[in-house]
Amino acid sequence: MMLVISFVLILVTHVPGHNACPKCGSIEVPYPLSTNDNCGDPRYRVYCENDVLQLLSAGGFYYKIISINPSSYRLVISPPLIPKDTCYSSDLTSGGFTLDDDSPFNISTRNTVMLLNCSENILLSPLNCSSSSLCRLFEEQVEAGSGCRGTLCCHFLKDSSMTSRRIRVRVGGCTAYTSVVDIRPGDSIDSWNYGIELQWLPPN
Repeated sequence: MMLVISFVLILVTHVPGHNACPKCGSIEVPYPLSTNDNCGDPRYRVYCENDVLQLLSAGGFYYKIISINPSSYRLVISPPLIPKDTCYSSDLTSGGFTLDDDSPFNISTRNTVMLLNCSENILLSPLNCSSSSLCRLFEEQVEAGSGCRGTLCCHFLKDSSMTSRRIRVRVGGCTAYTSVVDIRPGDSIDSWNYGIELQWLPPN
């Protein structure tokens, strides 16, 4: 009887798609994330290229995964680069960060998004575009934002009333953005945790 139980346990733990994938560089890849067809759940596909774990957006742009918290079903990706002396996000041509409608991932509500180099149409929105907006600190005190100084910018906390699958940039709108995870009142700019936090629905 014990032999039968042991055999069943072995089968269960080795069912394809129900095991964690190998590490990618220094990052553990917990189930259900999947780097290939033999591990994880293919609906939660991520990519390991040259020991760098990445997420592919609906727009075809790869974002580096910088941390994963499997217990809270969350991961953080790097925001796009803003090339030096410009105010254009590196994912501008793909329209910013976008997830497919049927993706198991969505943008969490702990992201403070800063939109940069915006047209005046943004002033019709409920975003904070005032002189005290956090985006002003980013432009004035962070080298990556220096190319955006003097442009119209705004910030907002991603919430459930906004789309949870897109951070949009475009020529004629806002051409650059960055995001900080879990800003708390009184946090100094040196302590900002840059990234876009995503959460996923656990598999059925």
